[in-house]
Amino acid sequence: MTLSSNLRGSLFMAAAMASFTVNDTITKAVSAELNIGEILLVRGLVAMVLVAALAWYRDALRSFSVLLIWPVGLRVLGEIGGTLTYLSAIAQIPLANASAIFQALPLVITLGAALVFGEPVGWRRWLAIAAGFIGVLVIVRPGAEGFSQAALLALASVGFCAVRDLATRRIPKHLPTVFITLLTTVTVTTAGAVVLVPLGGWRAPSGNALGLLTLAAVLILIGYQCIIVSLRTGDISAVAPFRYTALPWAMLTGYLAFGHKPDGPMLAGAAIIVASGLYAFYRERKRDKLRPAATGPGLPPDGL
Repeated sequence: MTLSSNLRGSLFMAAAMASFTVNDTITKAVSAELNIGEILLVRGLVAMVLVAALAWYRDALRSFSVLLIWPVGLRVLGEIGGTLTYLSAIAQIPLANASAIFQALPLVITLGAALVFGEPVGWRRWLAIAAGFIGVLVIVRPGAEGFSQAALLALASVGFCAVRDLATRRIPKHLPTVFITLLTTVTVTTAGAVVLVPLGGWRAPSGNALGLLTLAAVLILIGYQCIIVSLRTGDISAVAPFRYTALPWAMLTGYLAFGHKPDGPMLAGAAIIVASGLYAFYRERKRDKLRPAATGPGLPPDGL
């Protein structure tokens, strides 16, 4: 049976979400043994070898001086901030909660594109953005017992990644995507080394932790490649909504690995965010204004 391009693209998007979510689950598990800085350093070193080999194979290696190009530098800074805050958040709160908050990223990008780039946003999509933020508040519950400062880290990660994706739109087209990923890998790994001492210093990782972090690095690369294939295979308006499959994956892996059961407010807030995001996609499709970000819409940080 021959699959349509949109169906194949949607399957690749779903596979990418599974890869990234399992990576997040592994990271959360290892965070009980190692601090975030050491996790970024160890996992990043493995990822650097994999991504550098892929860039060399594709003849995509360039000079690191491209970091001086402001959109590239801004994207890298956004990725560093987004990775540090997101991994810090999932180390403290259930994975499903952090993932649900992160589903607001496409709405924040829509808001940012309107404010920074002057892209047209009709009143219906403004309402969708407002509804999405209400969903975030339902999950975060400011002032309630369920409120956690770690939820603020997840929100901060959304902001950093919005900067990352908006900057990505201004990166010159001649720069290979895999090389931008290599830049991200090197700089985020370096950031892990920088924050290693303030976060507790080096602790010799166990063989189990090393194995898990190696698997996490491989999953990141698989997820990244699936995202690229997805966005190049199907229509963005068709494949982008499948990013929401990250949420059930986060609920499932969070329950199986840590015994986390989503509560009522979390489920209600997630439903509001997903519904508002899908409606925003619907409106964008009608206006034919969809523009993809290089790392895929609504994804947690590359984590490299």
